[in-house]
Amino acid sequence: MGNYRVCCCFTRKFKVTQPEPPSDVKEAFNRYSNDGVHMTADHLRRFLEEYQGGDGHAVSISDAERIVEQILHKRHHLAKFIHRKALSLEDFHHFLFSTELNPAIRSQVHQDMTAPLSHYFIYTGHNSYLTGNQLSSNCSEVPIIKALKRGVRVIELDLWPSSSKANVHVLHGRTLTTPVELMRCLKSIKEYAFTTSPYPVIITLEDHLTPDLQAKVAQIVTETFGSMLFFPESEKLEELPTPESLKYKILISTKPPKEYLETEDDKHCSLQKGKDSDDDDDTWSEEPSRDVSYEDKSFKSGSDRSDHDAEDLEQGKKSPSSPAYKRLIAIHAGKPKGGLKDALKVEKDKVRRLSLSEQALEKAAENHEEDVVRFTQKNILRIYPKGTRITSSNYKPLVGWLHGSQMVAFNMQGYGRSLWLMHGMFRANGGCGYVKKPDFLMRRGPKNEVFNPKAKLPAKKTLKVKIYMGDGWHLDFKKTHFDTYSPPDFYTRVGIAGAPVDKKMRKTKIKEDDWTPVWNEEFTFPLTVPELALLRIEVREYNMSEKNDFAGQTCLPVSELRPGIHAIPLCNRKGDQYTSARLLMRFEFI
Repeated sequence: MGNYRVCCCFTRKFKVTQPEPPSDVKEAFNRYSNDGVHMTADHLRRFLEEYQGGDGHAVSISDAERIVEQILHKRHHLAKFIHRKALSLEDFHHFLFSTELNPAIRSQVHQDMTAPLSHYFIYTGHNSYLTGNQLSSNCSEVPIIKALKRGVRVIELDLWPSSSKANVHVLHGRTLTTPVELMRCLKSIKEYAFTTSPYPVIITLEDHLTPDLQAKVAQIVTETFGSMLFFPESEKLEELPTPESLKYKILISTKPPKEYLETEDDKHCSLQKGKDSDDDDDTWSEEPSRDVSYEDKSFKSGSDRSDHDAEDLEQGKKSPSSPAYKRLIAIHAGKPKGGLKDALKVEKDKVRRLSLSEQALEKAAENHEEDVVRFTQKNILRIYPKGTRITSSNYKPLVGWLHGSQMVAFNMQGYGRSLWLMHGMFRANGGCGYVKKPDFLMRRGPKNEVFNPKAKLPAKKTLKVKIYMGDGWHLDFKKTHFDTYSPPDFYTRVGIAGAPVDKKMRKTKIKEDDWTPVWNEEFTFPLTVPELALLRIEVREYNMSEKNDFAGQTCLPVSELRPGIHAIPLCNRKGDQYTSARLLMRFEFI
């Protein structure tokens, strides 16, 4: 019972009632139970196989018995009910509304993990050490640990000399961010790398070090990771290894030292001419001529660099590069000379990683869309946020994924709907951080043609989504959280993020004064690229005079959705799951 004070004279009382099961749930129970009163384990097994899709394989009677036993133990404490070993309609409804027993997507790795790394989308962080904004937040190992626990598989570290030039610090260079010691970051990676997933962690290094410090980094990395560290058999890989072969391994990806020095020299020359430069390792954000090398502009002016940067550069050029550091590099990064089209050329005898800013990707998608797809079939393409995202916001990830980009790098400490899409994509494949790219992104035709993201395609399938009801907010929020004077007025927004033609958002009616709203509304979404579609779900509380309140969200990969009726747990703005708030929904593919 909830009491809401309307004025000093009286209060209004609202009881949190449990609605009866939806009609679809009643019909399913009557259909699969012999007498419409009791559902045995065998009845439940048939329901799971036929109505819920059965995950494409037979459901064992022992699995069904285990579910029945769990539900009865949780809902009934009297032995006579537990010994009955059959579910009532209310028990069956409880099972369907359980996020643990009846999730919408599988929690196991189920994709082929024996293809080269270039065949996978990889959960990728940007400036992984930052706790907040890009200009003045603290650098710490804590956000690295959080990212690894969430399943992120690519961690980025920016390496700079300490003030004494004797040690190596991790920080966002030429900003007010406070540094963290490299050793603390590496130890945290070692400890937490495989707590969520056994598949490889890739550390991308953006280093601004002299050869002496590079040699020191090589020693620290080698001693910290030991046998966990993957060393390539040859300096240039012709094909990337597989996630399966790299289980529990750490890989380093950066530019070879010689190339780093050449690039720093180029940057210094550019600065002498008064040009700006970007902190990220290689990018084109404008389409240059094929003969002109271009460096992306950043929010941080190159004129802000101190004079001793030039001295460090001169010292570095006089010293030989570190062979130990070079040997660490499993995936070589680099910026080929020339324009963007040249950078996207596929070389027969080696693979590499190329980085583009989000603006550069948009221009590449406009002018060289098939070259990008062709490049990503063998090589790694990393996309990173533009420098003006100083608040650690993020960009739309679908452009990168539709062009085959494996590493769509995000500020994981950020916020907003783009980050929710990132969380949604990597809920796929058991949340292991590696999601196999759709076959159409890897195919080549007889004339070397590849998938064209701009091509007009017919709908492959249609997803029908029915939103029955919601529950659990009264357990996760204070009774006056949404409205001081009455229970909340919830509505749900549901839609698709994916190929541009597939994007659509719809919403339910508003259910007034109800902690357990019942909608029973159905929506239909035709999909041209269902393999990359994400189902967006967002619950809001309607306010007539103010902005509507946030009441939970989630994002699910459409390709992983199990047909039938399922419980959908909701998350907060940061992407952390609420304890109780959830929706009951049905999915059907036609």
